[in-house]
Amino acid sequence: MPDTPVLDLTDDADLHVLVPSRALGEHLQQLSPRIRAHRVDPTDGPPTGDAARAQVWVPAGGSGIPDGFLDGLPDLRLVQLMSAGAEKFAGRLPEGVVLCNARGAHTPATAEWVVAATLAAQRGLPHFTREQDAGRWSPRTDASLVGARVLVVGAGDIGRTVGAMMAGFDVDLTYVARTARDGVRSTAELPDLLPAADVVVVIVPVTEETTGLVDAAFLGAMKDGALLVNAARGVVVDTDALLAELTAGRLRAALDVTEPEPLPEGHPLWSAPGLLLTPHVAGAVPDTGRRATEAVAAQLRRVLEGAPLENVVDRY
Repeated sequence: MPDTPVLDLTDDADLHVLVPSRALGEHLQQLSPRIRAHRVDPTDGPPTGDAARAQVWVPAGGSGIPDGFLDGLPDLRLVQLMSAGAEKFAGRLPEGVVLCNARGAHTPATAEWVVAATLAAQRGLPHFTREQDAGRWSPRTDASLVGARVLVVGAGDIGRTVGAMMAGFDVDLTYVARTARDGVRSTAELPDLLPAADVVVVIVPVTEETTGLVDAAFLGAMKDGALLVNAARGVVVDTDALLAELTAGRLRAALDVTEPEPLPEGHPLWSAPGLLLTPHVAGAVPDTGRRATEAVAAQLRRVLEGAPLENVVDRY
């Protein structure tokens, strides 16, 4: 397979695409009379009829691959996600299938959530909201984002956008990634970097290396009173280790993702002190759906034109 994969179609071949909604299918079919969209629910089993001829599958956001679903798709060549996260699909596709994500579709909203959550946690807004609900006037002094030392673990599209948004707060910002490069430190340097950070933002993809990255040693290296912000995935953070630090009152956290997820009723994270928690909604703004749809449409245009695919996560 070439370095930049191309989905080969004959000039007059129809492009059969499995989609999660009628609206998306109608939008994609407007791109070309060669596109045939088939709305499917993978939990109903393998596709039948013309849908079984699909070369492209666009899964619903947050879904995975039900057992046996891919067995009914002998012509499948591309799985095009509407999300940036690809951990539910990577390593699980048949030979000859390319996996692509919707890089950039969730970037502005997710970066905005990171900044909003950081500001709210630094300035104690969750505390003041609770005091408002109780009808108490309770002034106190909290931390600030202005001039803070911020460590962004993950120097991809979202991490860079977080940095750009925080620039107006005159932060001292350091990027960290798996491999050091110009302007980016290596994850091997984290033990030396963490003790100086006021805020640690985690925005990494889920891989074998990042699963459990924020463990007891990582958290233990953070200085007293520091804030952990996780907009990646819940499995990146050791929940028990974080709970121990929150319960002790040594660290604070702002989480949009948890492990497990959804967070079950009665889980100790619900009542953990120093925690701002949202239910995986960082990307949930009206424009995100439009951007994800356009990412899918742009990819299908490349397929029809015989152009190289973009946002390739993996190929099999």
